[in-house]
Amino acid sequence: MSLWTAFEIAEAVDGEVQGAFCANGVTFDSREVGPGDLFIALKGEATDGHRFIASAFDNGAAGAIVSEPVEQPHVRVADTMEALNALGRAARARTAAKIVGVTGSVGKTGTKEALWAALDRAAPGEAHRSVKSYNNHTGVPLSLARMPAATRYGIFEMGMNHAGELTQLTGLVRPHVAIVTAIAPAHAAYFADEAAIADAKGEIFKGLEPGGVAIIPEDSPHRDRLIAAAKPYAERIMTFGRNERADVRVHEEIPLEIGTLVSIHLPKAELTFTIGQSGAHWVSNGLAVLAAVQAVGGDLAAAAVALSDMKELAGRGARVKAEVEGGEILLIDESYNANPASMTATLKQLGREKCDRRIAVLGEMRELGNQSARYHADLAEPVIEAHVDAAILVGREMGALAHRLYGEVELRHVPDSAGALKALEEIAAPGDVVLVKGSNAIGLAGLVREVAGGRLAHGKSACSM
Repeated sequence: MSLWTAFEIAEAVDGEVQGAFCANGVTFDSREVGPGDLFIALKGEATDGHRFIASAFDNGAAGAIVSEPVEQPHVRVADTMEALNALGRAARARTAAKIVGVTGSVGKTGTKEALWAALDRAAPGEAHRSVKSYNNHTGVPLSLARMPAATRYGIFEMGMNHAGELTQLTGLVRPHVAIVTAIAPAHAAYFADEAAIADAKGEIFKGLEPGGVAIIPEDSPHRDRLIAAAKPYAERIMTFGRNERADVRVHEEIPLEIGTLVSIHLPKAELTFTIGQSGAHWVSNGLAVLAAVQAVGGDLAAAAVALSDMKELAGRGARVKAEVEGGEILLIDESYNANPASMTATLKQLGREKCDRRIAVLGEMRELGNQSARYHADLAEPVIEAHVDAAILVGREMGALAHRLYGEVELRHVPDSAGALKALEEIAAPGDVVLVKGSNAIGLAGLVREVAGGRLAHGKSACSM
């Protein structure tokens, strides 16, 4: 069965059909169009999707949503952005799925992916989630619009960098279960303090369906604030963490070479298994996942198996063996994003690695406001505690950390990812473990591609930066 027919789309978005069609997927990026997809021609400040109609149909689009006349099969509307929202609302309205919303300063995407794997393990093909980090005002309705009507479980990531954004997004998603993974000074430039960030994250609970469940980090200093935000909307509140008060908590955890062996207590259940990803932060993510699985009536045993089998995600902990002259290094790819909390967590894990030397390639953290210098300088202690042998610091904001680390570790401070790659070429040696982490805008993903492609072994570009 198709995901949408032209007439179902027209009814959902209050549009006019020109040429009947059936769509099996939805996108607003013509480069992502595949055979049978619906292309939504969004208009933005920088570009207009209508310019790419021909390209979308050349790539196999079945139809389009447009606000201007076109020759190809389409549904015409007054506003394509509003049509995207309307299609998302219609997808949400037509499903009987249990819906889970995920937000937090760190761990959103990893928790969303792990929860999808946990629910899909017991109900193969019946779980749906937002892909990549599609968690904003366009990504959330797109992810909803892609959800098949027969979906059993839907998992949607929601992000924000200003107050009020989550209120809009959670109103679209209308979750039965809402998770806040953690509160940290991400996007601190736009908030007075961490308490204000917690308030903004707490907006996710406003969209809870009647009888809904709020899942909150017990160990967070903002626990009580989040509980207060949830109480008007949640029938039940579950907490997760290492504190004995937590509803879902760790009895014991033993770090392994890869992953962590854990014993976990839940209401009416006890589980012992290995979480496949390394790091204390993944234990916390796993607790939130199990709380959500129990909240939607899922299979906890199958969830534990899925958490054991799940591999690290590209840009979020993927471990890659890379060639260097004379041997190999282990590259830990955390290049997707960074804030003070996630930097500290990944540096702590780096300190556990068994290796000849530890090298940290750390890109500056963006959107930290007037406290940026302090947040960067405060990474000195985690770097030293991780027994980092050499640090390559990338970007102007890393100057504060460079000043604090002077004389403590072998140090390079470079302006950009190209400079970081050159510095790594000069110092990397067989047996090293190299952590790469920074805000996405710094472009360290390009460095990861180069190193993984053999740049350090062959001395030339393996792919474009």
